[in-house]
This record gives sequence, structure tokens and C-alpha cells, in this order.
Amino acid sequence: MAIWVDADACPVPIKEIIFRAAERTKTPTTLIANHAMKIPPSPFIKFVQVSSGFDVADNEIVKRCTEKDLVITSDIPLAAEIVDKNAIALNPRGELYTKQNIKQRLNMRDFMDTLRSSGIETGGSAPLSQADRQSFANQLDKWLMHVND
Repeated sequence: MAIWVDADACPVPIKEIIFRAAERTKTPTTLIANHAMKIPPSPFIKFVQVSSGFDVADNEIVKRCTEKDLVITSDIPLAAEIVDKNAIALNPRGELYTKQNIKQRLNMRDFMDTLRSSGIETGGSAPLSQADRQSFANQLDKWLMHVND
């Protein structure tokens, strides 16, 4: 079991939670991004830089991820691919993507894209709150406890 992080857009506070959890539980964790980033020195935490390009990091995560792994991403199409592989997808706000909710999330994403492309202002995501961080940490801990049983 491993953790994969779609690191290009992952907020720093979430990465810090992931780093502490990986170290504490000795869980192999890999961040994948198309730009360089610092990670703490650890035998459990790795960084893979991929070339720039549309969905290059996402495709690398899909290729490497196996069933029962955890993928941290806010990218809904990537989460859908992860769910299809029977792995777990968790967004940085602590929401699990599942077979039961991923189609609805994809439909909403596509609807919002359509609104934006027609010139309608949809606003962005709210800033990451302390409650979001706590929710993420709780979901991560649940997965880690389940894996380490």
C-alpha cells in the first residue's frame, strides 16, 4: 500500500500533514509533479518530476497506482481513473471520491466548465480552512489505520 500525491496543486499544509503521516507510519509516499519541489529527507518519501504537458503527472500516477493505494488529488478526472482501478482517491479537503459519488462530481465539474466557457463567472474554491485540514487529516488517518490493521 502506498500514497501517491498529485503534487502540482496540493496545498503546502496538506503536504506537511502527508509528510508527518508517512514518516510516523512508515508508509511509502510519492509526490508526482511537473515542477521541482522540496521534500523532507526520508526513506519513505520520494519525489518524481515528470515532463510538462497536459495530464502528464496524472497519467504517471494512474500508471503507478495499484489497487488499495491512496491517491491525494483535487483533479476529478484523475480521481475517476483512480476509483476505476479500485484504489482510493482523497481530495485535500478530506472528501473521499467513491464509485457512488464520482460520476456526480464529474458531471458537476463539466457543468461548471460549460458555464465558465460561456462567460459566466463561477468563482473559485474557498481557501483551505482549518476544518478542511482536519477533515483531510482524519480521512488520511482512517486509511492508514485500515492499511496497518
